[in-house]
Amino acid sequence: MAFKTGQYIRHAKYGNGTIVELGDDRTVVDFDTAGTKMFVTSLATFEAAEGEAPKRKRGSGSRRAKGVAAKVVATKALAKAASA
Repeated sequence: MAFKTGQYIRHAKYGNGTIVELGDDRTVVDFDTAGTKMFVTSLATFEAAEGEAPKRKRGSGSRRAKGVAAKVVATKALAKAASA
């Protein structure tokens, strides 16, 4: 069976995942629980999985923004306390 990028597949060891990149030499799969793995295309053994890939929540980078904002607030509080 010919696979394509974006297809939901099943691997015997890593479980279900989505093909992220498919080339003549290498295939990259983002697995639901095992993360991203790279395979030699000619040696990879996948089968088509039932259903659709789960929707993933991707970070928006707000974690860093919150950390920076917390430092700013703490700095302002220290400056206010020092001037009082």
